[in-house]
Parts: sequence; C-alpha cells; structure tokens
Amino acid sequence: MTGQSNISLEPREIYLLGIGTGHSVGPPMHNYIAKSLGLPWTYHTKECPSIEECLALLRSKKCAGAAITMPFKHTVLAHLDEYDDLAKTLNACNTVTHTTDDRLIGSSLDWCGIAGALQESSVGLDEPAQKIGLVIGAGGAARAAVYALATEMGCSTIYILNRDVQEVLDLQADVEAHYVRKPSIVHLLAEEQLAGSATPTYIVGTVPDFEPSTNEEKTVKAILAAVLARPEKGVLLDMCYRPRRTRHIQLGEQHGWRTIEGIHVVGHQAEHQWRAWAGEERVKKLDNDGLWRELRKAADESSLVTPKM
Repeated sequence: MTGQSNISLEPREIYLLGIGTGHSVGPPMHNYIAKSLGLPWTYHTKECPSIEECLALLRSKKCAGAAITMPFKHTVLAHLDEYDDLAKTLNACNTVTHTTDDRLIGSSLDWCGIAGALQESSVGLDEPAQKIGLVIGAGGAARAAVYALATEMGCSTIYILNRDVQEVLDLQADVEAHYVRKPSIVHLLAEEQLAGSATPTYIVGTVPDFEPSTNEEKTVKAILAAVLARPEKGVLLDMCYRPRRTRHIQLGEQHGWRTIEGIHVVGHQAEHQWRAWAGEERVKKLDNDGLWRELRKAADESSLVTPKM
C-alpha cells in the first residue's frame, strides 16, 4: 500500500492501540519520523481494554492513523471501511490510516518488518537451494512470519513449533484458503520428525519470552534446541523484544546461529507504515539513519527492553 496522497498538514495524532502498549519503544522513533517529514503529528501509545475504545480513537477527528497491536489485529477488520488484500490473506491488520475524507483503511505490514530483518542479517549467508523456515507460535504474528518466509525468503516448507494443535490446524487452513503459491506447513510435534529432514535456514519466534512449564512447552523447547544444535546454521529472529536478549536469542547464539533482536522488526516496518499514513512521495524525505538512532536509543533506555545488570 502506497498510502494517501492528500494528507492533513494540521496537528494530528498517530496512536499505538491495544493492551500493554506502554512498553513500546516506538514513540521516540515515530515522533522523529513525523518531524523529519515536516508533519506536526504526534505518536502516542494508548491502552484500550475494548475494541470500542480503540474505534473511538480511530474515528476521532484528530487521528491520522494508528498501529494496531494485540488483541485487536483481527477484530478491528470488521470495523474498517476498507482493507487491502494482504490483510484479508493474513486475517489481521496492524496499520490503519484515517483518510482526509474520514475513512478507515487497513493494512497488514508486520511481514515487512520480518522480511526486512531477515534480509538484513542474511547477507553473505550460505543459503541452500531449497530453503526451509521454522516459526515458533501459530497466532497472528506467526501468520505474518509464514507470509514473509514464503513470499520474500523463498521457503517452500515451513515448520511450526506450537503447543496448541488446533492453532496450527487453523493456520494451515488459512494458508490453504488464501495463498496462491502455498508453502507446505508442517507441525513439529516430536524430535523424531527431524530425522532425515533438512535444517531450517530461517527461524522466527513469535511468542512472548517465558520459561516453559507445561509438557507441551517443554517439548517445543527441546525440539528447538535439537534444530539449533545441528551443524548447519542459519538466521534466528525473535519478534519479542522484552527483553531484547530473549531465551531464544541466547540459545541461538550458544549454538552459533546469526540472531536478530525484535526491535529490528519495529524499525524495518516503520517506513512502510508511514507510507500508508503520509503517502509515498512525502516518505522519500525519511531520515533512515535518524529512525534507527532513535529506536536504538529508546531500547537502550528502557529497563524492560534492556534490563540493567
């Protein structure tokens, strides 16, 4: 999506809407972007316990757009005036533009951040001819990861590590229903399934950072460890960035994998979001170096993202 060409040059607000938004490292970066683009817009985080509160902010006259986070990426779709084909494919929306003619237009752009982060860290990587991906999780973020791996990274087979079988079945059904070129989605349930199979080139974590407690969670961890211990090494991206050095990141580093912190997903999708909010032409003025400087500074200064030892 290239975004609207006719935008308001009056003071407006961009929101991050959802639950747990106060921990975001995005506001300093987005506010820097607005300033660099010459827009008197301000980016705020807003806690929204209900979809109704989310929609009230989206429909307000001062709103220019919003980033949508959990748990509203799916439920917001039914309340939009329009959304792009990819939001339909992924059954989720994480970026909404409030147009000057008072319409709400939705886009799904998480995949841009995932693909950008993987591409950034794959330079010089010895990639096999047949690339395989692995996704930890099977929720909304996992759908964006599957799309990025299949369409941008060239993975024809994607393994899923997830404690809930039904979630994986639902993901497989979505891929079957909406993809033109369908990757093979394989649910890894036991280490024995790895026998004779190729090692993934890319791994994407899409779940919060926590110590496994149930048997299913411990099985997921054991299978991941078995994959990482193989002699072939690839790239591991963990979308979770609270903390930056998650358990998955540390485990990947221990086994010699290239690792990418989740804040890179935030940075790589920012330009795409601003194209939706402010239009393609204006975003040509974007100061990318400043974007990354502000993002890293915010992450460094957050005790939740970068805990002080």
